Amino acid sequence: MMLYLTDLGIACALGQNKEEVAQHLFAKTRRSFSKTHRLFSGKKVPVGALPFELSTLPKSLQSLNSRNNRLLKRVLDEIAPAIEQVKKTSQRLGVVMATSTSGMAEGETAFAKKIRTGAWPDTYTYQQQETASPSLFASQYFNITGPSYTVSTACSAGAKALFSAKRLIETDICDAVICGGVDTLCDLTLNGFDSLDLVSGTPCQPFDKNRDGITIGEGAAVFILSKEPGLSCIQLLGTGESSDAHHISSPDPEGKGAAQAITQALQGAQLTPQDIAYINLHGTGTLLNDAMESRCVHTLFGKTTPCSSTKALTGHTLGASGAIEAGFLWLMLDHITQTHIPLPPHHGLETIDPDLPIINLVSPDNPLAKVQNFAAIMSNSFAFGGSNASLILGRTWEVPHD
Repeated sequence: MMLYLTDLGIACALGQNKEEVAQHLFAKTRRSFSKTHRLFSGKKVPVGALPFELSTLPKSLQSLNSRNNRLLKRVLDEIAPAIEQVKKTSQRLGVVMATSTSGMAEGETAFAKKIRTGAWPDTYTYQQQETASPSLFASQYFNITGPSYTVSTACSAGAKALFSAKRLIETDICDAVICGGVDTLCDLTLNGFDSLDLVSGTPCQPFDKNRDGITIGEGAAVFILSKEPGLSCIQLLGTGESSDAHHISSPDPEGKGAAQAITQALQGAQLTPQDIAYINLHGTGTLLNDAMESRCVHTLFGKTTPCSSTKALTGHTLGASGAIEAGFLWLMLDHITQTHIPLPPHHGLETIDPDLPIINLVSPDNPLAKVQNFAAIMSNSFAFGGSNASLILGRTWEVPHD
């Protein structure tokens, strides 16, 4: 069964819509992070914060009011016309969202007031911060009555939301599914990662010899997954997932679970490693993740397949990252020409780490890959607990004859 990602709404540190994000994603120079955050440890760190303000929610949805859902509204509004078009032809719509933080920032503020005054704020409801909040909000915002739920598997959640949407269509439960992920900054996440000594004091440098941790970011991306192509011919070709359960917070050093997810995605798409034109790496900038991932990619793909980590541009957006980085693949395929596909350059690399296996990190000076009448590109997400996800997007087009 052919499945199409018919439209994309996206917002992150690179911009507030498809056009702004694409402009900075493919640029040769890195857009600087505009904000910093003071941690409980006293460290001041850069964060991939949104470079724009968010609008309020409708009065009817105030019980779900959170920064997370206000950001989700922004990206849903970008695909609202396409959603309304789908609703004209089918009532079997579903919603699958992903998040890690949900409205945790509102919960932090409310709990602090409760400690100080003994009373919760009048504006606080638990629905603001519970995991189900994003899917509940999206369903109510568009009056969708089909299956609606949230995936929360840490950094693989955004990709897994697309996988769940795919299963809803393949099992004939839905004709189309709104799917994606959203996460916003909060103290719990930032200080939690800092307690593990994983937060960098400077913008992250994935795969660099001197890398020292992640930069946390925020963002969202949503798609319409459908059996009908709509205005887009971009397909979800293959998905793969595994759970190696190696360690609660560290990846399997050999990358066996990651390799299993990648191999499963290739098999589902009926492709070989040689068919992949580009890989969006998980690329967090931590010592262990980058060592594992470079070893895995080198073993499966060799040293010539172009790849890059985009977290030096956005920060690590946690539960939303798999959806946002799938959105980057979508933008690449949307900007394809007859002969080339634009690639996101790999930023933050100053000194090559000689201890890492060689992989072909995309140079800002040559961010293009040659293609003919078909392009398949991959994104990988590797989460705490050994939850691994890999997806492949693709597009086919006619080559004009002379």
